[in-house]
Amino acid sequence: MSALFAASSLLCGLAWSEGSLIAFRALQGLGGALLAPAALSLLFTIFAEGRERNLALGIYGAASGSGAAVGVLVGGVLTSYLSWSWIFFINVPVGVAAILLAPVLLEESRADLAHRHFDLPGAASITAGLMLLVYALTRATTDGWTSGSTLALLGASAALIVAFVAIELRSRSPLLPLRIFRSRTLTAANIAMAIIGAVAFSEFFLLTLYVQDVLHYSAVQSGAAFSAFALSVVVMSNLAQAIVGRLGVRSTLTIGLVTSAVSVAALTQIPVDGQYFWDLFPWFVLGGAGMGLSFVPVTIASLTGVDRSDAGIASGLINTSRQIGGAVGIAAVSAIAATSTRNYADAHVASTGAALDHGFQTGLYVLTGLLLAGALITVTLVRSTRPAAEAETRSEELVVLEEAA
Repeated sequence: MSALFAASSLLCGLAWSEGSLIAFRALQGLGGALLAPAALSLLFTIFAEGRERNLALGIYGAASGSGAAVGVLVGGVLTSYLSWSWIFFINVPVGVAAILLAPVLLEESRADLAHRHFDLPGAASITAGLMLLVYALTRATTDGWTSGSTLALLGASAALIVAFVAIELRSRSPLLPLRIFRSRTLTAANIAMAIIGAVAFSEFFLLTLYVQDVLHYSAVQSGAAFSAFALSVVVMSNLAQAIVGRLGVRSTLTIGLVTSAVSVAALTQIPVDGQYFWDLFPWFVLGGAGMGLSFVPVTIASLTGVDRSDAGIASGLINTSRQIGGAVGIAAVSAIAATSTRNYADAHVASTGAALDHGFQTGLYVLTGLLLAGALITVTLVRSTRPAAEAETRSEELVVLEEAA
């Protein structure tokens, strides 16, 4: 898996056309899709549910959140001072290091299954359905939301997704056993992760366009501008482990989503002549803190109460939720922002910057609503677990009472 990811990253950097880059990116995505669930599954099987696993998952969530945030900063530097291809080349030494270290640090493990079967119809239907959905949302900006082509693509996407559900219900070895959604906490965690992915991808996309096309920042300046967000994610992701231990998964995740919502809501007011340290910096810091507080508890919640036999499924599902949320979110929000920009330009005599700014604000309003919906789902569905510190204190109190009796 590491070899596939490293090799595909190298090919992406060497791509000679748009078509070859798309093909190699698909291959890279396959490598990443195999790596992430495997890493989570290892943590699940090595550590028992409870304090130890929460600590391990907290470190994993902190690393994921930190890596995603730092990538935004490093990407701008590499693009400006080297070239775009280096955002792919930088993955190669990381992949090689993983190839060399994995046999030394990890033990081989295999699922003890009498029969192995890959659910090809399920994989094909859901992949095609989601691809058509993203394509339909992208085309809607040019063809219109009510055009025949857009409605046909959305209809075909819906049909394929329904077909996937039907296939999974009848399959002997389903790609995604639907029984796993009987766990309210797991279901809520995956919805929350999809929302986090949608907001993270879309917010970075919209605000990158804002600082470059409205404020006219260079690639390096854009990367530096997001350093406040990145550093805040890094710091808070690492602190989130202790906060989860104090407050519990549900409370920490809710606080993280609401904090992110406050940040994005404030960014809906970004002006055409915005000043970085007044209009962006404080909300980048707050937004990074909210994201950092969300990554760790949502990862823990996604594996809470899951049987060992379902570890791989649950691990793959939470990573898929983030990627699907990001892909669909960025397609939908960018389409909404583009439509809002065009409508504003048609209705007002305004500069290009003002029209773009209005579109970005509209997209950020949508993201604010998503985060608030995620917080509501978390409060409603995530199981309330007693924080470790409180549980230990009460256990000690019971011991004292028993001895006194």
